[in-house]
Amino acid sequence: MNQPPSTTPAPEESVAETATQPTNNAPPPSYVKLAMRNMVRKRATSLFHFALTAAGLLGVLVGLAFLDRYFNS
Repeated sequence: MNQPPSTTPAPEESVAETATQPTNNAPPPSYVKLAMRNMVRKRATSLFHFALTAAGLLGVLVGLAFLDRYFNS
């Protein structure tokens, strides 16, 4: 009636052990890779932000050129 102890683990134990082990040993993606993936996914938002940045930079440069010409003439 008494059964000898089993040397193989029970099915529940082997499933629990394999579920906690990582299946992918690759490092997590870099910040640049995630940013590029996000830019491709949200194309319209990225283009809008790029246009705002370009317009703002152009405005600052034109404003500085105007101030330089105005005060140095």
